[in-house]
Amino acid sequence: MDDTARLDAETHDMRLGIEDHDVRLAVDVGGTFTDVVVLSGDDLTTAKVPSTDDQSVGVIEGIEKACAEAGIDPADIDSFAHGMTVSVNALLEETGAKTALVTTEGFGDVLEIGRQDRPALYDLDAEKPTPLVPRRRRHELTERATVDGIETPIDDEDVRALADELADDIDSVAVCLLHAYAHPENERRVAEILREECDAHVSVSHEVLAEFREYERTATTVADAYVTPAIDSYIGQLEARADEHGISTPRVMQSNGGIADPTTVRENAVTTVLSGPAAGVVGADTTAADRADELAGLITFDMGGTSSDVSLVRDGEVERTTDATIGNRPIGVPMVDLTTVGAGGGSVAWVDAGGALRVGPESAGANPGPACYGRGGTTPTVTDANVVLGYIGGSSALGGELELDEVAAHEALAGLAAEAGLDDAVEAARGVYRVANATMTRTIRSITVERGHDPRQFGLVAFGGAGPMHATALADALDIERVVVPRACGVLSAYGLLAADEKHDAVQTYRTPLAAIDTDAVENAYDDLAESVRADASAPNAASIERAADCRYAGQSFELTVPVAEPLDPTALEERFQTAHDTAYGYRMDDAVELVTLRTTATIEREPTTPAYAGEGEPQKDQREAVFGDERHRTPVYAREALPAEDELTGPVICEGNESTVVVPPGWCGTVGTDGTLVLERGDEP
Repeated sequence: MDDTARLDAETHDMRLGIEDHDVRLAVDVGGTFTDVVVLSGDDLTTAKVPSTDDQSVGVIEGIEKACAEAGIDPADIDSFAHGMTVSVNALLEETGAKTALVTTEGFGDVLEIGRQDRPALYDLDAEKPTPLVPRRRRHELTERATVDGIETPIDDEDVRALADELADDIDSVAVCLLHAYAHPENERRVAEILREECDAHVSVSHEVLAEFREYERTATTVADAYVTPAIDSYIGQLEARADEHGISTPRVMQSNGGIADPTTVRENAVTTVLSGPAAGVVGADTTAADRADELAGLITFDMGGTSSDVSLVRDGEVERTTDATIGNRPIGVPMVDLTTVGAGGGSVAWVDAGGALRVGPESAGANPGPACYGRGGTTPTVTDANVVLGYIGGSSALGGELELDEVAAHEALAGLAAEAGLDDAVEAARGVYRVANATMTRTIRSITVERGHDPRQFGLVAFGGAGPMHATALADALDIERVVVPRACGVLSAYGLLAADEKHDAVQTYRTPLAAIDTDAVENAYDDLAESVRADASAPNAASIERAADCRYAGQSFELTVPVAEPLDPTALEERFQTAHDTAYGYRMDDAVELVTLRTTATIEREPTTPAYAGEGEPQKDQREAVFGDERHRTPVYAREALPAEDELTGPVICEGNESTVVVPPGWCGTVGTDGTLVLERGDEP
């Protein structure tokens, strides 16, 4: 690093208040709980509070609780990283802004037509999601661009007339004109006029996603316009509440696994749709990477109150995608490659019309929550099943303070047993546990076996409030030999925020056969993208630049992303693509290879977190009866934070923490790492 870059990096750290890493704060908002982590020097403090309708209220409550436990004043916090669910909730619940779409004449229905595929091929009643912009708010302009240039320019008066029509009717506008990814001149002019004439946010496709494919580009731009007012309002509220307590301005987690300042996030709100879950994957990679040296990688398994998220870490890198869907709507911006299933601790167990036991996707949420919360809930959930099975019980206190109502849990499962024709509450709880595990096992298979990866060659990193209770069961089903449970597993998404690097992405479609590539032109295009991402970075000269390209065989309708060295070598790029295609699909071809899209990422690395682990106190808290398979075992219950480093455990054992519980069944053993991480391994006889 040269002197300029070093100075820039130091300025960046001073701006964040982390030059000495005195006090770092991270808060992640989930569907049921809000998780908080405070790192003061090398002392780690965690807290968990119920999420609130106005998420900023729960965030401040969690900060106050964690700071009180850590014995620090919130005003002493030097840096604040934040993950939230505002944008994804707006998309899933369809509660975003009143949005209009401005597009090219004849293309007003692209958003609704989509790809003309069916959500369920053989379901005659299957319905596509309702477009975020109804037909009456889609407006068409006479203009035309091709991949070669502008054929019909914009008429400014037409745009001004449209602005008058929109002025009092909408909160946000998405502008997506045909081929604007290649020639944005018309789109740029439309946006300029609308921003002058309308008191509304304007999202523009060449700024949001400069890629070809009209439907995906339109859907992503509309999603950005749809969630931006909500993100802008929320961040404003949070900044005001934080300022009242003397807390520094929050930096926000993006879906790509990197953090960014509030201004950048407000300008690119669609990049936050997987804010919290992405932080969990980063946390898993940070805490478990050194346990995967002899493995093909890590499977991350985050089971919270509402859902479970699974992802892959291969070759030390978190896998990312640009082909994700949220609520069955495509979102084309780079994001951590996550697969989500509606099976969490709060997922409701029920009996379908055929008498089969089902779990989820409906959730009991935080209020009233599972029956065992004692808040008036009566429907049986996965958490209630874990209470009945003895995995969590009388000595457990969720979040360190929520005492469990075991009687209510047994009553809820007894009612389910009667409805399902099962013997008793325990039999029903075993069924709920197995059904939930089967759902999550299928999800892990979808990101491993179905993509050509052998799960037996991976380790499983379990986190979330409920993940460590189910992890060994999933590992048994998938023949995985090692399960890693990080110390802060119950709040790992928040912990991941502490370690997340700053990241910014830029993309540009650039279609050309590799055999006829103009390397100078491509290098110039990469230089422009690098300049764009550096401009977004808080310390441009400290940012490292990574380049990638989407390539495909001529005639294919899908691409694979591969890294691009500097300077560009077309022969090496083709070989990387051929190797990637062989890995993904099991074969390579002699067909011509095309370069389709250029990608650039700017990264500013943060110093790693190094919390101390003492493991002090009396480890064993209690004993209780727990059900494993068809047998009951008198099982010791340990305090997770009191287990000494390098201690060894032999199942059955239950390790309780304030935010999560680790279940070690018979046939499994565990070792406590020097950092408090618990590594579980399957014995010879599971």
